[in-house]
Amino acid sequence: MNLGFGEVAIILIVALLLFGPKKLPQLGRAAGQTLHEFKRGMKNVMDDDAEEQKKKDSK
Repeated sequence: MNLGFGEVAIILIVALLLFGPKKLPQLGRAAGQTLHEFKRGMKNVMDDDAEEQKKKDSK
């Protein structure tokens, strides 16, 4: 899913209209933190799966 400049601009304008300029930075920070936590959780799951696979392979 690739977004071009036009799509991003429309999303930002709609967000600005819905939430206002004061709330927008807070929402962006919250979205970034949520994405960061999700990526960290996925990395932990992948690491756990790799560790289990190594244990199975060594038996």
